[in-house]
Amino acid sequence: MSISLTAEIARFAVLPLRTPPQPALGVARLSLMDWLAVSLAGLPEPVAGMVQGLVEEEGGRSEATAFGLKAKLPARAAALANGTLSHALDYDDTHFAYVGHPSVVIFPAAFAMAERMDKSADAMLEAALIGMEAACRIGHWLGTEHYNHGFHQTATAGCFGAVVAAGRLLGLSEHQMRHALGLAATRASGLKSQFGTMGKPFNAGIAAANGVEAALLAARGFISRPDGLECIQGFGETHAGECVDPRASLADLGKTWWFEGVQHKFHACCHGLHGALDALNLLRQQSDFALERVEAIHLRVSPRWLRVCNIPSPETGLEAKFSYRLTAAMALSGLDTGRLDLWSEETCAAPGLITLRDLVHVMGDADIPDTAAHVRLAFSDGQPREAMMDLDAPMPLSQRLQRISGKIAALLPPDKAKAVTSLETGLATLSARTFSDMINGFARAQS
Repeated sequence: MSISLTAEIARFAVLPLRTPPQPALGVARLSLMDWLAVSLAGLPEPVAGMVQGLVEEEGGRSEATAFGLKAKLPARAAALANGTLSHALDYDDTHFAYVGHPSVVIFPAAFAMAERMDKSADAMLEAALIGMEAACRIGHWLGTEHYNHGFHQTATAGCFGAVVAAGRLLGLSEHQMRHALGLAATRASGLKSQFGTMGKPFNAGIAAANGVEAALLAARGFISRPDGLECIQGFGETHAGECVDPRASLADLGKTWWFEGVQHKFHACCHGLHGALDALNLLRQQSDFALERVEAIHLRVSPRWLRVCNIPSPETGLEAKFSYRLTAAMALSGLDTGRLDLWSEETCAAPGLITLRDLVHVMGDADIPDTAAHVRLAFSDGQPREAMMDLDAPMPLSQRLQRISGKIAALLPPDKAKAVTSLETGLATLSARTFSDMINGFARAQS
């Protein structure tokens, strides 16, 4: 018996949560804190100012906050600006069930719609969690071929998650949600060829705005293809989706929460580099490590990353965020890859880093998971050293909170960092509008 992916996701999107999934909501709160920190820290980025300037110039109905701007904007415009802004640093969370960044698409859509509808911050968080879970499941259904073909899953699967979050806050019926998802099937877009440019964060902004737009149109009775994901010439078929039996992607939907496996970044670069960086840092911390004796650096990674973050000789800070060779040199040199100011043309051109960069050899290995990397260092006068690191290793929620709190403290001034960190327990007392006013006060003071 066939099953409709669109219909099942729509049903999940509108059903009330009988028992709030506390572990998943706890992880979602951490992602909210992380998202706010990287958004505020990303305000000085040129791409943020360009998109903010565009939506500010267009103006419109006062509905939702675009961080850093005084006047409120239509929800769709606010989602576009905040989605772009929050991905500007490429320092946000990633889910490897579909290799996408959920928070930078779905929180902007949920944030804008919650403010428009005057919902509570808790309702916004719940809708965002359901949207992020939907993005994980749809991204899994689209599969690795979709991503490997060149589609940016943050913006494709993420757009469907943004529809779910926005539509839930808008109060769409199951029927309307199916049409909203069907409309998103003709709007979702984003290409990996934009990686290393301003186009990558803009992909996230487009997806958030498209999600809000599709939900708003469905609320007006807009009719689309209600099986737009899986139908003939639907999104999956036309976008290189694997489109396997959706039962695997829908297994225990609403009972188990795949989003809990989200990975938070502690290096300010593409998540595909993090396993290698952690392994290199592990080797560098050994007591007898001597950089001057390193003769060759061999990295083995999942083959899918070779077309994502393997720019051999980056020249800009954005390109550096997608370079195994340069980031390996940075890590072995003892540079803090969590520092934002290091991702620059000056770092790319540093003679010592270039010399070390050119010792790095990157190889694809189908036996290496997407979340892992194997590193081997050859020395001029000794035995080689090896390390394997897998980001998928379990991390207790308390430890994750500690690491995210440290990241927030490094990104923001003390008063703002304290306020963002307090949201781990203080979200329930806020309305979305109060929440947005508080955060935008920080953003305007910072910009």
